[in-house]
Amino acid sequence: MQAFNIWHQHAVYRLKIALVVLAFLVCTNASGQLFRWARQHNPNYDERKFSYGFSIGLHTSSYQLNYSDKFVSKAYDTVSSIQPQFLPGFSLGFLVNYRINDLLDLRVMPKAGFYSHRLTYFFTNRTTQYQLVETTLVEFPILLKFKSVRRGNVRMYMIGGITPAFEASGKNDIGNATGTIPILRRNVSLEAGMGFDFYFPLFKFSPEIRFSRGIVNMLGDDSNFYKDPISRLNTSTIAVYLIFQ
Repeated sequence: MQAFNIWHQHAVYRLKIALVVLAFLVCTNASGQLFRWARQHNPNYDERKFSYGFSIGLHTSSYQLNYSDKFVSKAYDTVSSIQPQFLPGFSLGFLVNYRINDLLDLRVMPKAGFYSHRLTYFFTNRTTQYQLVETTLVEFPILLKFKSVRRGNVRMYMIGGITPAFEASGKNDIGNATGTIPILRRNVSLEAGMGFDFYFPLFKFSPEIRFSRGIVNMLGDDSNFYKDPISRLNTSTIAVYLIFQ
């Protein structure tokens, strides 16, 4: 029953995400049709070899975990499950965009990201304990941007790439006094997303949604009660960026 509830919660969560993305697509497509025949602002903007800007990001992030063999051992008979939780955060950064050709750009977007990750340990006696990891990361997304043909003052694009990250500061808060889960101070993520460029007389505005999946096991080497039942921790993030160029 516990596994079914977890699966059901994830299914509902993914459905909500899909509905938000669908609404985003419908609204932006309607805007694109509205501006299709409008007078073009900055018609030569995308012919620049280099362009610069800044970004504001809002995200929700969580760990994704795999259980280890120790989870089913006698030492963890009292632990019924370990569940990650999505928590909100934000990021601030700037970008350097290099034009490769009419439909392809190379983009570097250094930023500072503020993240919270929480693991809740459920016990058979109906009590819970948690591990809350709060970190500030310096991230260096290196992305390829695939653009559609510009229509009026609107242009759709898809984006993807890799993001190395390093911890600038962090802390681990716990709901008890028996230790903390060890977490690495670095990460590497694969990213993919989509967005729209809106051209205005003095700037270009780009709302963007991006999905990120960590490929580094975030567990440290130290052994304790909270780390041993887990064999792997990866980050999973959904972010919305507002980009101004």
